[in-house]
Amino acid sequence: MPTRKGILLVNLGSPKSTEVNDVKEYLDEFLMDERVIDYRWFFRSLLVQGIILRTRPPKSAEAYKTVWTPEGSPLIVITKQIQAKLQKLVDVPVEIGMRYAEPSIENGIRKLTQQGVTDIVLFPLYPQYAMSTTETVVEKADEVRKKFFPGIRINYVQPFYNRDIYIECLAESIREKLPENYDALQFSYHGVPERHIYKTDPTKTCNLNDCCSRESNPSHQFCYRHQCFKTTETVIQKLNIPKEKTIVTFQSRLGNDKWIEPYTDETLENLPKKGVKNLAIVCPAFVSDCLETLEEISVEGKEEFMHAGGENFHYIPCLNDEDRWIEVVKTLCEERLDDFFLV
Repeated sequence: MPTRKGILLVNLGSPKSTEVNDVKEYLDEFLMDERVIDYRWFFRSLLVQGIILRTRPPKSAEAYKTVWTPEGSPLIVITKQIQAKLQKLVDVPVEIGMRYAEPSIENGIRKLTQQGVTDIVLFPLYPQYAMSTTETVVEKADEVRKKFFPGIRINYVQPFYNRDIYIECLAESIREKLPENYDALQFSYHGVPERHIYKTDPTKTCNLNDCCSRESNPSHQFCYRHQCFKTTETVIQKLNIPKEKTIVTFQSRLGNDKWIEPYTDETLENLPKKGVKNLAIVCPAFVSDCLETLEEISVEGKEEFMHAGGENFHYIPCLNDEDRWIEVVKTLCEERLDDFFLV
């Protein structure tokens, strides 16, 4: 029986609107994911539904209002733009799905199957591997496939944090947007609890101390922290920027657990005291601008830095729908499309 191939681009997701009830519904699905908050169900429910959802949705709704566009959520708008540009470059159907809310992964797969697709390349749009990003997308897609689409096959695009085509693309994008005069370039990645690093390491060789900087360690392919530092290291080599002029931090902490350090907000407050008055900042854990970049960094982060004595704060946008990034997406997808011939 002939097969037909297709591509599904998967991003995080977004509330349907900035209404408090829609934000609450989205946060409920997001935070109740056991790979985001990895407590046992009872304690996770107690925390999320008993505490967080009673207080956080109104504040989050106000934050979403500051970044919302006439077309809707910036994350979903940009993902649709990537889809449209990619579709012009490939001869297979391209659809999108979100890990949380709509359009769902199930919806995206169904659209592809309705076009006769039997073999799907699913692309989690995260450069680095983490339990709360790549892993939860793969697990959800596999669950949906088994339940609703047992006849299809899925090939997943692997984390691409160290792929030359991606590093070159990211470096060129930063180079074009980097201000002429800056004291430091800060790489702010989304944070994760330290325990996530250990949980995703089947080799049990990670110690969160010196192993991230080793040339080779069995845990590297599963270690989000290592992959963030590796992305930074290779990008600044491309940019020919001295290492001492760059900073790596982690943002978006939730709760009182120990998250990987150093923290973005604390760093922004301390940099002016260390003589960094002109700061450029980029967020390479994201390929699409969203609440965590447009509000948390370019608004809240800027306020923290300027209030602490900073003079110039320059946020460098994500790759979004830049043509060079679409070419990278095309290449990474086509590699996995070709792999179907090897099965």
